[in-house]
Amino acid sequence: MRILVIFVCVLLSANASAAECTKNARGETVCGNGQTAGGYNRNTGAAWTSQENQNGVRTTQTNKGGEAKTMNGKGVVEGPGGKKCYKTATSHGCN
Repeated sequence: MRILVIFVCVLLSANASAAECTKNARGETVCGNGQTAGGYNRNTGAAWTSQENQNGVRTTQTNKGGEAKTMNGKGVVEGPGGKKCYKTATSHGCN
């Protein structure tokens, strides 16, 4: 469940364009410049960093060991335990 929450946060924060850090409505501190971003939630201790490559693929990693690769609302998430989930234009699921 945490991975899905992180995945949603990544999708929502993909448009971060400010170089300064701000606190969002959920109490998370988020920093970013559009190409790289990061954040920390002091309530849960969750931290993440995100970078976008030249092809528009955003790679996000968490301090808990999760990783997501997303583009245009589609992507693959791998949790710390190795579980992989995906979302395409017509399907979604986990293995």
